[in-house]
Amino acid sequence: MKKFVVLSSVLAVLAAGCAPKAENVILKEGTPAYQLAKDLAAKVPSLNPAVNDVLIRAKNFEITAAEVIQTFQDNAGNRTAQLKDMDAGQLKSIVERSAIQLGERRLLLGEAFKAKAMVPPGDLDKAIKAEYDRAGGEQGFLDALKTNGISIDHVKKSLEEQLLINSFLEATLSKEAQVKPEDVEKAYEEDKTASVRHILLLTQGKNELEKAETRKKIEDILAKAKAGEDFAALAKQFSEDPGSKGNGGLYQDFARGAMVKSFEDAAFSVPVGQISGIVETTYGYHILQIVDRKKETRPLNEVRAEIEAGLKKSRQVEIFSTYMTKLKEKTGFKTVGF
Repeated sequence: MKKFVVLSSVLAVLAAGCAPKAENVILKEGTPAYQLAKDLAAKVPSLNPAVNDVLIRAKNFEITAAEVIQTFQDNAGNRTAQLKDMDAGQLKSIVERSAIQLGERRLLLGEAFKAKAMVPPGDLDKAIKAEYDRAGGEQGFLDALKTNGISIDHVKKSLEEQLLINSFLEATLSKEAQVKPEDVEKAYEEDKTASVRHILLLTQGKNELEKAETRKKIEDILAKAKAGEDFAALAKQFSEDPGSKGNGGLYQDFARGAMVKSFEDAAFSVPVGQISGIVETTYGYHILQIVDRKKETRPLNEVRAEIEAGLKKSRQVEIFSTYMTKLKEKTGFKTVGF
């Protein structure tokens, strides 16, 4: 399943602006955020603004339902109306993911402040100018924010926090991501792209009983595929991935790093022509049929820099994941409201 960005570039950067020692947010009756929480609580009761459930708890802070809702309002403004059209499962999944992102950002900001990390001079101005350019100019950017009910001050604050986190991570983790010449040569010999058909049954927002039922369903589909039934037809009938269902579950010629890790691992390890077992990702349960894999055809000297950059990016993701896991363990980070 492909990694993707749902919101525009600036809103993606805003993800979850917050100070490392911010007090718990309380929504005030009569505000847009309060009304949003009240409307969404009809589907997800933990969002009730009168209760303000704690969703994430760590040693030095809590993330509450009110903070998640306020973040939605600050980052998406008028577009939060789209949340009201979602079913309870989708909404719960988005709230949980956002609460975790808020908590992770709070942890990183805290570590950045302790390390006395600094945003390099001029970087904030460059980041803001980049947003202006993407919108066709400063006025176009400001008009878009105004139309959507988003504050430019919030944008600048969130950009600055993200740059601070980036600066901290670069100083803390960059040495571990170094790539050796032999790493590049080994990667050059590996398959570059894969083509697969896949079937996905979603589990996002489902409870354990529902996940167990989904697991049983995917096992039945896998049995049909292993018995020789047409995989593309099965994908069209059963898959819940809107990006590939219509063309028989096909994802063609995707490179390493384009898919979530467990999906990619199967795509590049199961022999061509064979069908994987059940692969679990954050999206749900997958079955893959490996259609084809291709190697790099260009000379190594032409693609060395490209391969090195890809390896470094991949290594950074792994190192960051390990770092966050250890940081969460150290700080007692856990979800409590789902």
